[in-house]
Amino acid sequence: MGDDKVIAWANRNLDGENAVVVHAGSGRDLKDVICYCEKTDSVLIELATGSEITNQEVSFPVILCPNTNVLMLKFMALLDDGGHYFKNHSIEMTESHQAEKTSIPGTAVSLAQSLGLERDEIRSVRDPAEQIGRLQIPQECLARHAYHRIVIEDSSTRLSFETKVFGRAPYADGLAKIISAVRANQLESRRYNIIEFVKNGWI
Repeated sequence: MGDDKVIAWANRNLDGENAVVVHAGSGRDLKDVICYCEKTDSVLIELATGSEITNQEVSFPVILCPNTNVLMLKFMALLDDGGHYFKNHSIEMTESHQAEKTSIPGTAVSLAQSLGLERDEIRSVRDPAEQIGRLQIPQECLARHAYHRIVIEDSSTRLSFETKVFGRAPYADGLAKIISAVRANQLESRRYNIIEFVKNGWI
């Protein structure tokens, strides 16, 4: 991230200074984060899905970012533009993540929406035996992985798209690119979906 300093939220300058604030997690600090961004005209990158800021009026730039892996974001942008072409076909979606992730991930929900699927049509896998066997997730990656498979078919043709991400590095690298894009572009005081950054060629 170049010359940027990474400061934990607890160690922030309480008097306020312009920053790029990255928020993830439960949302218990979100109210304070919003106040800070309003006061300092800072940019908020919101990683948590289902955040209350999704439906709030904002007076500073907010980037809704359910995923920071740039290659995955490009795939999501592809389906965002073209998913409707498959609306009259049979579509199945499976996602797999580490066992402690009990909710359906925002990435899977975004992919499903692009294809016209409902949340309850997404099949979630958390069983290690199935992850290793059927999904071919390496055992050493069970504790940190993201897997998505989309199958689209008609009576005679079958299309299959599969994504596998292992470890934290792709997300950290992607977040650095997103922060660089924030710094390089004059953002309006509104909400952005991170897919806009992809379509604008910023990441």
